[in-house]
Amino acid sequence: MRTRVVFFGSPRFAVPSLQALRAATYDIAAVVTQPDRPSGRGGRLTPPEVKVAAQALSIPVLQPLTLKDEAVRAELRCLQADLFVVAAYGKILAQAVLDIPARGCVNVHASLLPRWRGASPISAAILAGDRETGVSIMEMVFALDAGPVISQRATPILPGDTTGALECRLAQLGAELLAETLPGWLDGGLAAQPQDAVATTYCTQIKKEDGWLAASMTAAEAERAVRAYDPWPGAHVVYNGVRLAVRRAEVVAGKGLPGTVGRAGNVPAIAFREGLLALLEVQRPGGKPITGAQFLAGERGLLAPAVGLA
Repeated sequence: MRTRVVFFGSPRFAVPSLQALRAATYDIAAVVTQPDRPSGRGGRLTPPEVKVAAQALSIPVLQPLTLKDEAVRAELRCLQADLFVVAAYGKILAQAVLDIPARGCVNVHASLLPRWRGASPISAAILAGDRETGVSIMEMVFALDAGPVISQRATPILPGDTTGALECRLAQLGAELLAETLPGWLDGGLAAQPQDAVATTYCTQIKKEDGWLAASMTAAEAERAVRAYDPWPGAHVVYNGVRLAVRRAEVVAGKGLPGTVGRAGNVPAIAFREGLLALLEVQRPGGKPITGAQFLAGERGLLAPAVGLA
């Protein structure tokens, strides 16, 4: 008899896991995802990526505003699932929801737990300068990413990795590991192991204002922030009174008062502690991304003396 699954997920990261469950012929009773949200300048309602993927697979979709509604919980119970599988759903599942499936709930988490429990593990790993990250398949409990770990797989963080690029790799890695892990865990041959509470680190939800580069950063920290906040919220500074997005950057040797502007070859460079941040690609408000050399040409070589840092 096939294992009956309800899948919880919302963003792009969750799509490969859903597709892997379907390819492995699990009986997917429904997909639970976030409601459609306004997006873009026009505020057009946009469905979560998981909803689009589920509809393409002809899987029923539920989009409750909250899982606290007893009618929603009753609907979940009626699905008679053996297992809930969660991947970046976006809401904490209460104990009353975790108790619904006969075999419990498992989660696909984008870090090597217990490092980086929380909402932004990929960005956190880049910001911290971690050399590797990975994915964890864990049993869910009613505590933030604290459940025992069933399996893990690591991958290096490459020098040019952005959150967007690393997320794509981890999404696929998580899907593959989920498909490999579930059979052994379901038949009892694979046991989950408790996390080491002493080694636990946490990360928080990223906010729009986090993208402002700070004067207190080293050049290396600023460069990691550029990659960690790509694609959202984007790293930026204030130049000549307007927001200037920093799309790509690299650390180069040099020193100066934090926030002062100079050149590194044919591109502009901002002084931070312990080095300069060379701006390889920037974007003015309403404009298209341009290279640092193009930016210099537009300034006719006459750079403003300083930029505003948070």
